[in-house]
Amino acid sequence: MSDSTLEDKQVQVFFERVTQWESLQIAVPTSRKKVVILSGPTGVGKTSLSLVVAKALGGEIISADSMQVYQGMDIGTAKASIEDRTSVPHHLIDIRSLDQSFNVMDFWQEATTAIDAIHARGSIPIVVGGTGFYIHSLIYGPPSGPPSVDAVRLQLENELKEKGAFALFQRLQELDPDYAATITPNDRHKIVRALEIISLSCKKVSDFSKQTMPGQQTYNFRCWFLYMPKEILYRLIEQRCEEMIQKGFVEEVKILESLGLRENSSASQAIGYRQCLEFLDSTQTEEDFQQFVFSFKQASRRYAKRQFTWFRKEPLFRWLDRDQVSFERAAEVILQDVELSF
Repeated sequence: MSDSTLEDKQVQVFFERVTQWESLQIAVPTSRKKVVILSGPTGVGKTSLSLVVAKALGGEIISADSMQVYQGMDIGTAKASIEDRTSVPHHLIDIRSLDQSFNVMDFWQEATTAIDAIHARGSIPIVVGGTGFYIHSLIYGPPSGPPSVDAVRLQLENELKEKGAFALFQRLQELDPDYAATITPNDRHKIVRALEIISLSCKKVSDFSKQTMPGQQTYNFRCWFLYMPKEILYRLIEQRCEEMIQKGFVEEVKILESLGLRENSSASQAIGYRQCLEFLDSTQTEEDFQQFVFSFKQASRRYAKRQFTWFRKEPLFRWLDRDQVSFERAAEVILQDVELSF
């Protein structure tokens, strides 16, 4: 059997599964406008595919990457090039400076505002990114809990600087072990926010009810998760890390450090940036540099693994194996879904 015939068969089987999946869904009225969500682990090719889909649909792209919002964090977050952002309108990129915070509520508000504006222009929004928590909030609504209070947040952030993230994580484990089990000691923003919620509400974060039905009251979400077998993906991720370093990633971090990167508790912990800051704190020998490269690749692989775990729990997402379905066919599948869906 030829490769093209094999791929045709794989696509046919895929569409049969999509038909079965659609038959299990409640029909979505035509008044609910479509939003394409394109996610997947780091390095799988989301950006390239999103540009093809956006151009074919005449759509606009909304970034769902928690770090691409920051100005200057370009190489390490793999932002779309200026040329690509000129050819297709992009949103939620470079909208914050390093001295400004950005959280899931900010994302939900700005993303829904962008979606409504894109729909008003008669276009289709294409949400692209791998930050699962942000995408979940867009589909199901923002997390519940009391609004942030500056004084409480500042106190917790000062404790974070003095005692370290692990000490606060241990406190969270004691106060809310169920929620603590869903994050890691490196999730500084989530640790601080969880302790803030507990302090303000005298309730556990896990006590707040979770929305279980998708937010299709307003939008018709068409959700896709691109992936590859991990042995292939991990090689691509390691190659991507090396390419970032060759493009000047270390120099980028040095500039951002002078602009206050270390003072931003979220941005300074981003994959790659955290490892590079540790390298800059070292004697910067060749051995230190090789350790930086190793830890950068390791953190990137681990993040991809967490992305797989997160999206396996997201029922609206249909998975496309990029090792089995070509780039062109993947775009075709997504475009046909948009055209044929209610």
